[in-house]
Amino acid sequence: MDIDSLLRELAAKYETPSFIEGDPSWWMHQVSGAANQEAAAFVAQALSYGSRAQFMPKIGWMLERAGGDMDRWIRSGAFKNDLSEGSRACYYRLYTVADIHTFLETYRQLLNGYGTLGAYVGNTDGFGAVEAVTKWFGDTAPVPKDASSACKRVCMFLRWMVRDGSPVDIGLWAGQIDKRTLIMPMDTHVLQQSVRLGLLSSKTTSMSAARRLTARLARVFPDDPLKGDFALFGEGVNNSVQ
Repeated sequence: MDIDSLLRELAAKYETPSFIEGDPSWWMHQVSGAANQEAAAFVAQALSYGSRAQFMPKIGWMLERAGGDMDRWIRSGAFKNDLSEGSRACYYRLYTVADIHTFLETYRQLLNGYGTLGAYVGNTDGFGAVEAVTKWFGDTAPVPKDASSACKRVCMFLRWMVRDGSPVDIGLWAGQIDKRTLIMPMDTHVLQQSVRLGLLSSKTTSMSAARRLTARLARVFPDDPLKGDFALFGEGVNNSVQ
């Protein structure tokens, strides 16, 4: 089977409702209301690195403290009752409780200034959206300081927000960003799979590499390049390529 056909087959196999189970996108499907889904998704992406067994409970704890309303919890500043500004205790891996407090406070200021993250980002393209998010949060952990790195988690969040007609992604921003301009969420796993499949020759993750991979996937999925994210993430890739 040629690579393009394999990618189409794997994307169809993995972009199903069952993909959500155990995935960080699961959290935005557990709440109601567009603003709440957006907030739950943005907090979920921020902690989505390392072991799912470790970061999923950390996301769940915040949603529990929020009483299922992440938008209200952040917008009202109620998170300050649960996450101390001065605590140097570890919250998750490199992030202290104080780091998460600062992240949520920065997010609170955005929500109270613009209404929603989507309103702040506005009508733009995929890279413009990445730039907007990193510009607002700057050096605030756990958001990349600028758009030169691969910004994997931000790109994943944008996939969730922009792609419509998907059983996984919810498309809240479909009317303001063209999904054809989204950038592939790239981490080491995706890079390795891409090199293995001959889609890319880069040795390190970067925004430049992510954009090159996206351009290659656009040849397979011209109207929706990030459909390829499901193919490359799929656990069957290694066993499908001889």
